[in-house]
Amino acid sequence: MSAETYRDAWGIPHLRADSPGELARAQGRVTARDRAWQLETERHRAQGTSATFLGPAALSWDRLARRARLADTARRCFTALEEKDPETAGWVRAYVHGVNEGLALHRGGGGPGHGGDPGDRDGSHPRDDPRRPPAPEFARVALAPGRWEPWTPLAVWLATHVLFAGFPAKLWREHVTARLGPDAVALFAADGPGTTGSNGWLLSGERTTTGHALIAGDPHRWIEDPGVYQQVHLSCPEFDVVGLAVPGVPGVAHFGHTGTVAWAITNAMSDYQDLYHERLRRTGAGVEALGPDGTWRRAARHTETIRVAGEGTVEVEVIETDRGPVIAGGPEGLDDGTPAALSLRYPPRVTSDLGFGTLLPLLRARTVADVDRALDAWAEPVNVVQAADTGGGLLHRVAGRVPVRAEANGLRPVPAWEPGHEWTGWHTPPRAGLADGAAVMANQRGLATPLGVEFAAPHRADRIAALLAGRRHWSAADLSAIHTDTHLGSAGPLLDHLTALTGLGPEATDLRDRVLAWDRRMDARSAGAAVYAAVRAAVVRRLAAHPVLAPVSVAPAYPEVLQPWLALVPRVAYALEHLLRADDLYGIDRAAVVRAALEEVAARPPAGPWGDTHRLTPWRALPDPAAPADAPALSGDHDCVLCTSSVPGLTDRAARGPAARYVWDLADRGNSRWVVPHGASGMPGSPHHRDQQPLWLAGKLVPVITDFDRLTLTHTQTHTSTEETDA
Repeated sequence: MSAETYRDAWGIPHLRADSPGELARAQGRVTARDRAWQLETERHRAQGTSATFLGPAALSWDRLARRARLADTARRCFTALEEKDPETAGWVRAYVHGVNEGLALHRGGGGPGHGGDPGDRDGSHPRDDPRRPPAPEFARVALAPGRWEPWTPLAVWLATHVLFAGFPAKLWREHVTARLGPDAVALFAADGPGTTGSNGWLLSGERTTTGHALIAGDPHRWIEDPGVYQQVHLSCPEFDVVGLAVPGVPGVAHFGHTGTVAWAITNAMSDYQDLYHERLRRTGAGVEALGPDGTWRRAARHTETIRVAGEGTVEVEVIETDRGPVIAGGPEGLDDGTPAALSLRYPPRVTSDLGFGTLLPLLRARTVADVDRALDAWAEPVNVVQAADTGGGLLHRVAGRVPVRAEANGLRPVPAWEPGHEWTGWHTPPRAGLADGAAVMANQRGLATPLGVEFAAPHRADRIAALLAGRRHWSAADLSAIHTDTHLGSAGPLLDHLTALTGLGPEATDLRDRVLAWDRRMDARSAGAAVYAAVRAAVVRRLAAHPVLAPVSVAPAYPEVLQPWLALVPRVAYALEHLLRADDLYGIDRAAVVRAALEEVAARPPAGPWGDTHRLTPWRALPDPAAPADAPALSGDHDCVLCTSSVPGLTDRAARGPAARYVWDLADRGNSRWVVPHGASGMPGSPHHRDQQPLWLAGKLVPVITDFDRLTLTHTQTHTSTEETDA
């Protein structure tokens, strides 16, 4: 059996094969060819071995991955998948076999040094491609690509999303409650500081120029280089799908178009992970945990070793109670001696089901009813889904598994030794219809409200809805204007405080007037946006430094990987609306804070526009010596539809933003459009490494090509059938 790889003008892979298994194998192979370094970085992160070649900076994450049992959970989930759904398990195996074939092309760039997998070979010998030298990152860290196991894609998915629901926010709520009292929790509530988010909107045929539905949006994630989404076209006799894949995972889970039905997701902001305070004691070589029935029960315990580049080895004690793995502390407490141990309970660890049984049915879907049935098996992360088909069918629902348990579980860590905090079932995912032919999802309170605690502020959703209401009928080409809207809905409270100031000096008065005359658009070329942002940052810093908030400025000694959720300045920055509008802020004179911030900025105002300081700073596992010296200027801000998030008070640089943009047209899939922040290739030096970035920066999209006659055949592979090979 055979599979063919085609490329369009942007280097996007279009794969055609005789069966779903051969297609999965081709997807794994082309992903490894294009994204080998990214795949291996993600594999090591999932296994808790990234410090082996990235050094001490990766150690805290590796500890969490080991202690949370991510790889072990992935193994369990794959074993269960083999038993319940052998077809999907075989399909995943085929993908892994392709990954191993593709990674073999890159083994010449590294070696079995620290972090490599000595002697690791999968037995396949694919044809070398002289046009593609091995990924250079492997040589830089003396790493040889290793072997993927059938469960590795599940581990990659878990590692990518284990922090997605933001369970560390429960540590913040506990911290601020203990230091400032329970009323402080609402003052610092997100309706703001979520770590991830997305925009999405669905228009029924009555609201479009063609009479068929449109779906559009942009997932907001950390902007990584290579990107977290991979544009791909997957075609076989059973289905033909374009979509955004997660490198390392087969199929297209989040965003896809089969020609007759399309779907897209945003984070539902649901709370489906629990933290438990554990009481642990040592009993010889073992550990016991106190349960809710008042008895001590044996906890599973073993020790693992992490190799750290340049620093030898570190031992990690892995403990698991009846609630779940202990991710922080232990019988002796935290690193500073504080008596504490925290266990994490998360659905796949409980059910041995990650929802991968959804992936093949999604590819085979022809109608929204097919998508709906497929999503009933979805597990994690919990998403709001919108779908539409060419027959006029529409879908707006939550997909994923959220446990039923006490309200306190969602707010803070709860005591494991007290009854009443058990999981007692699963919530039925909510559904909703459209209002006036439209549905908007932007992580706000709404459809998923019964399943969550904190949600994004309503500004992005309200702005999208207002823009959609401004025109009765929309075309696919029109929607990029919504993607790139820069109106800042959260500016009001600070502007109100500035308006109320009196008795200012001439420099401060002039600056205040400039801010008040600003059009509230965070455009890269806007001097008004730069001045507003500078004053906002000064207000955040002064509030965070106020003595009243000093008790929450020192975070508990939880692991480093959890500390971003406990940092005061970001909390103040993203809760600034609440803090400025509250009836009272523990006696803080907010007018005086705003006045001092305005005078501070007036003494040294920004010299240029917003884009001078608001620049893209993507995350890279290794610094890229070929990266442009000047990071590109960005429009947008955290609460704009163009959500390019910085951390006011710390930095104007943005590491989060639209990880892709898409428009799915149900009238004609060929009118669909998409773009990613960098390019289709993760290989430095490739012409497609960053060729989409100028378009992404300008808010433009590239066409979705599905006609193979318009594509260039770049590679043909022939091999035995997937069923006859062992991945």
